[in-house]
Amino acid sequence: MWEKATTFVKDVRTEFTRVSWPTRQELINSTGIVLVFSAVFAVFIGIFDLLISFIWGVLLGS
Repeated sequence: MWEKATTFVKDVRTEFTRVSWPTRQELINSTGIVLVFSAVFAVFIGIFDLLISFIWGVLLGS
């Protein structure tokens, strides 16, 4: 059991050395893109929800 666990940890450490980690600037840029996209998408969903609610209200006459 312990042999498998230590082998797993060694393999994980080896794989971590092979990972291409982003630079700080790349990480900041990617985070900014995700935040802007999320905000734009939230606004789009909000507007779509208001439009559907308005249409639904007109169709039901309330």
